[in-house]
Parts: sequence; structure tokens; C-alpha cells
Amino acid sequence: MTLIKSIPQLGMQTAYPNHYDPSLLFPIDRGIRRAKLLTPNLKVLPFFGIDIWNAYELSWLNAKGKPQIGLAEFIIPADSPMMIESKSLKLYLNSLNNERFHSADELKGRLKTDLSTATGATVKIGILEPEKASATGIQELRGVLLDRLDLEVDSLIAADPTLLSADKEAAPIEQCLVSHLLKSNCPVTSQPDWASIQIQYFGRPINEEGLLRYLIGFRQLGEFHEDCVETIFCAIKERCAPEKLAVFARYTRRGGLDINPFRTDYNAAWPTNIRHARQ
Repeated sequence: MTLIKSIPQLGMQTAYPNHYDPSLLFPIDRGIRRAKLLTPNLKVLPFFGIDIWNAYELSWLNAKGKPQIGLAEFIIPADSPMMIESKSLKLYLNSLNNERFHSADELKGRLKTDLSTATGATVKIGILEPEKASATGIQELRGVLLDRLDLEVDSLIAADPTLLSADKEAAPIEQCLVSHLLKSNCPVTSQPDWASIQIQYFGRPINEEGLLRYLIGFRQLGEFHEDCVETIFCAIKERCAPEKLAVFARYTRRGGLDINPFRTDYNAAWPTNIRHARQ
């Protein structure tokens, strides 16, 4: 609660800025939440990765004052000391609406400087014209669909990691599991955040019913997107002990932004920034 109260522009009506203002960016210390993930069995954080942000409401002025639009991609390293609160990023991006830039590359440089300063790490920036972005089409996360399971579930029960288990008697397998039923709540506004999640692992077979019940339990939790993925990763790592694990969630957009955290403990390729049907 201390964290939430310390963000002045959140949870209240906010006047959108008319002038460029990088001070609108509100960094959040990742270490505060991550400290709670450590256990006697997990003495150090067992993952690395990236957060892929897509901004669909990016606009600026060219040198003549004519409005320009584009879609922006921000890739923030998971080992950055800070993450950015999403509403503050929306306000910051809107502060660029009346700012003149000679080129999209100049805008990219400004974005890179401001976001890298705020997160304490080098942020990669991409800007696409909508016509080029649409050429990639819509794709779905590949994997075995957990949602096919016919379960009786009390969806009011919070996520319980003891639901997670693996068959220790079985031989290790390589498997990719997907669910579209991940939902959490914004810890600031309590608005719902919806996501699809992909879990790739090599290890003893994970009990699929227990995993789906665990994921459904996030419906009652108030966590930032990045925290949800890291909590899920650590719980699976501790309870199921896979030799390799990667967790990727793609959240539906809110306020013109979607956030897609990826965490892994092995040299997996960074995921492709695909858009799925709900995005």
C-alpha cells in the first residue's frame, strides 16, 4: 500500500500534459516485490528476461508541425533496477503529442534516453508505421491448451502454489503449455488485467489440472503484470523443479499499452512480439 500511495497521479483524474515532460515517468523498484519471492529453496532469483511493451497511441509533430503517428515497441531488460508504472508511461507519451522532431529516429533517441534513465538500463526502442505493423497479422501462442480441461473450480480462492506438482516417477519431457484464463487486478485501480500465458519447460511432467487451478487463482490478486509472471515462474520452479523453464505472458492493452513479460532460466530465444486475437 505504501507503494501505491506514493504515486501521486494514479487512481485519480489527471490532466493530460500539453508539453513534453519526462518527469512524468514513475519508476518502481523491482526489488521490493522480488524480495518476497525468495525462499529457503530459492535464495537467488532464478530467472532473467525482458518486458515487451507495445504503445498504440504514439503521436508527435514533424519539423513543420504536422502530426505524425506510429506504433512503438519498448524492450526493457528484466534485470533493470526499475520498471515503469503504465499510467505514467501513457502520460509521458501524451506529453510528446505537441513536440516537434525532425525524424522518427530523433524521436527514438529521445524515448531511449528517457526510458533508459527511468529504468536504470538500456531500453531498446522500435517505431513502426501502422501499415507495416499490420503486415505481421495476428498469431496465437503455440502449445497444449490447458483450458480444454473440464474442472470444477472455486474462482474466489487466491492462487495457491501447493496446487503445483510434477510426476517425479516419470521421465523428463519437453512440453509447452498455454492458457488464456490468466487474469489479475491492477494494484492501483483494481481494474482487471487479462492475459494469455505460455509455459515452456523441460523436466518431470507438470500436473496440468493443478497448474490450471493455480493460474485461475490469480483472478483475486492485485499485482503488476511483471510481478504476476515472476511469481508464477518462481512457484513452478520451486514446486515442480523443471530443469529448464520459460514463462511468457501477453496482456491485453489498457490505455493504449500492452505489457508482455518474459522470464527464463536458460538460453531461450527472446519471444517474437506477436499480437494475438485478444490484443
